[in-house]
Amino acid sequence: MLFDLALVIAGFSLIIFLHELGHYVAARWAGVRVLAFAMGFGPALASYRRGIGFQWGSSEREIAAPSEGKIRPGVSPTEYRWNLLPLGGYVKMLGQDDADPSARSEARDSFQSCPPWKRLIIICAGVVMNIITAAVLFVVVFLSGLKTEPPHIGTVLPAMPAAVAVAENAAELGVTKPGLASGDRVLSIDGDAPLSFKDVLVEVAMSARGEPMRFVVARDGVAEPLRFSITPQTDPMSRLLAIGVGPAAGNVLPGPSGDAERDTAVKRVLGRYGLGDVALASELVAVNGQATDSPYALTAAAAKSGGSPVLATFRAPDGSQQEVTLSSRAELDTARFATRVPGRSGSSLVDAEVETEHVAGLIPVLRVESVEPGTAAAKAGLAGGDIFVRLGDTSWPSRSEGIVAIRSHAGMPIEVVVLRGGETLPLGDVPVSKAGTIGFIPGTTEQTSTLLAAWPSSGKFTLIAPGQDGAGRAATKDGIGSSPEVMAEVLRGIAPAAALALPAGSRLLSIAGTPVSNFEQIRAALQAHATSRRVPIEVELPPTVEAPAQKVALTLEFDRAAIARLGNLGWASRVPAELFEMRSFVLKASSPGAALGMGLHETRRVVLQTYITFARLFQGSVKVEHLKGPVGIASAGVQLADRGLIWLLLFMGVISINLAVVNFLPLPIVDGGHAVFIIYEMITGKPVSVAVQNVAAVAGLALIGSLFLIVTYNDIANLIWR
Repeated sequence: MLFDLALVIAGFSLIIFLHELGHYVAARWAGVRVLAFAMGFGPALASYRRGIGFQWGSSEREIAAPSEGKIRPGVSPTEYRWNLLPLGGYVKMLGQDDADPSARSEARDSFQSCPPWKRLIIICAGVVMNIITAAVLFVVVFLSGLKTEPPHIGTVLPAMPAAVAVAENAAELGVTKPGLASGDRVLSIDGDAPLSFKDVLVEVAMSARGEPMRFVVARDGVAEPLRFSITPQTDPMSRLLAIGVGPAAGNVLPGPSGDAERDTAVKRVLGRYGLGDVALASELVAVNGQATDSPYALTAAAAKSGGSPVLATFRAPDGSQQEVTLSSRAELDTARFATRVPGRSGSSLVDAEVETEHVAGLIPVLRVESVEPGTAAAKAGLAGGDIFVRLGDTSWPSRSEGIVAIRSHAGMPIEVVVLRGGETLPLGDVPVSKAGTIGFIPGTTEQTSTLLAAWPSSGKFTLIAPGQDGAGRAATKDGIGSSPEVMAEVLRGIAPAAALALPAGSRLLSIAGTPVSNFEQIRAALQAHATSRRVPIEVELPPTVEAPAQKVALTLEFDRAAIARLGNLGWASRVPAELFEMRSFVLKASSPGAALGMGLHETRRVVLQTYITFARLFQGSVKVEHLKGPVGIASAGVQLADRGLIWLLLFMGVISINLAVVNFLPLPIVDGGHAVFIIYEMITGKPVSVAVQNVAAVAGLALIGSLFLIVTYNDIANLIWR
């Protein structure tokens, strides 16, 4: 990491050097005397001046006043300086002082004596140099090839815009299911073709709030591209505009890392999904005998299976092939809730969305799939298969409520009680990290038990449902479970069992007289009897202080909407696509000319994106916390440098453009502000008054200084609490 950080600092310094070199070369061309070419700010650590040579500190005291033209023969007026604080650089010209606008010189080679049009060229030269630098870096990147994710759709979050949008030409192409689908290939967004999945996210994040975006996607099995109009919405976690999609997974399982403990953990995870005997780094090459290079083929095969097993063929790194029989999973219904949970600092609340799986309102309980070694959960004795009886004040939590309960104790201990082997086992107070975790992979009891969690019943949750027109979402009022009547009203057509207000920890014993032992059996029994509108069930209520466990007979009442939702539930693959490595490809130009074209296109895109970022900042769709200062830039650079030199060069190209754009904003004390003053002088024939320049300089310094402090604070907070 230290080596990567050194590379980032060196690259950032080079970008600043080239920016200042642009000013220096333009000043020398215009005949303006350059007094100092400095890297960094503050006192000089070392310097070089022709006629004196290298030395520690500055050489200014060893010569007569260069600003007055009195210089020893054979000594250069220009000092090349390395300063203490490596946070930038500057070129100081005769008669020009950003900190003191009243400073002037009447010498023939001073900045003020230079014609305004030449001064404008000097001011603009740094920005031009940064744009040229970025273009060159992008050309190098695209000539070499950049390994990145293609603009293909992977995860599609339920109830988000991408999941509910209906293609304009869906009917004529025979597409009945709304939304983007896993495996879709994005051909264009508002007429522009994205080069990678990153471009998809950026285009959406930089869109105008409330304005629909036009997506054209290609889908296997569909004769023509599908055309969607999708309106992004604010993502509760990132607070950026989003449509609810993730990158596509490839067909290769995780490979060996050289860390035996990590590889063992990966094999343990693969084993939970029936792939424990498959070698690491194996490729999925066929599903039910049909060749494939996509894990979404497993999803498609399971959806058509009717519950029958799916045959998957894997090719190991040594070339051998292995067939694995994978059972299909009974698909559950989903409901999404908006809630507020502690942020990464543990002190501030942030909006979040959680997803609850259920069958007609019957919710499985949170269960431990596996425990991560060395974590607080492992030290407390938590084990795979444990069922949570209590997390803090939440009894028999669903997966979503359990995660929220743990996150609500970020930085504090949480009481944990589990059910293990039929016995209740208190584990005491378990420390929760600042990030809101204790160190286990969550699952549910859907395959092993009919234990039931309760629906949220406090004001901290708000149910989110798809909009009736398929174009958005509608949210119910807060506090959805204040009474069974309110619950029934809000969840009508979504979750009939919610109207029963069963206490958490209840156990479903039978449906219409048929015993059930897991949620697959629950779903099958309900699908068989729901059309009768009234389905008798037997439930064992949990014991209380007043009474022991007791069995009760109840009735589930279905309306048409609930019957339809239940009937639409199909089958899913037990192997999540996210188990595979992300799909990637090498984005590479076919020729130097093509690389130049791609480089210029990327340069233009990043310039526009940077300006749009500032526009969205004022509009509110981009927040101040999304901006990065030097610390955040260094952190992001280190992460990208770890992916390879090409990614670092791409990052430096983006930073070079950002430096150019920020420097050329019409703000005092930066190049853009000076350019505005010079243009004013060219138009009016007289310079801006010193008083106005002084006020502008103070205001600009205060603005930039405040922004610097804010983004630096956010950068450090993100590093500490992420």
